Amino acid sequence: MSEEKKRFIQEFVPGKQVTLSHLISNPDQDMFDKLGIDRSGALGILTLTPSETVIIAGDIATKSSNVSLGFLDRFTGSLVLVGSVSDVETALNDINEFLKTNLGYTPSNITKS
Repeated sequence: MSEEKKRFIQEFVPGKQVTLSHLISNPDQDMFDKLGIDRSGALGILTLTPSETVIIAGDIATKSSNVSLGFLDRFTGSLVLVGSVSDVETALNDINEFLKTNLGYTPSNITKS
């Protein structure tokens, strides 16, 4: 008897969404050290799909408030923002709103710790 081999092809098709939007208001110095960025207040963390969206999000963030880009990875969709609590929160809100209103993305609730 001949066994038929079955082949499965899996494909990842991301939706247009902000999958994580989190504000860390007072991170420990060790976190900044591990991230390899200078301590500068609060951190904003986002993950976005499709991953290239982080380029747009980084642009919106730096134009909407006084934040800097701690990390941006267009391959994984990860973005880390650095600034004051109010500036990071403004940037997170503006990113979610722009992507939702102008590009039809599903936004994320902004969580805080």
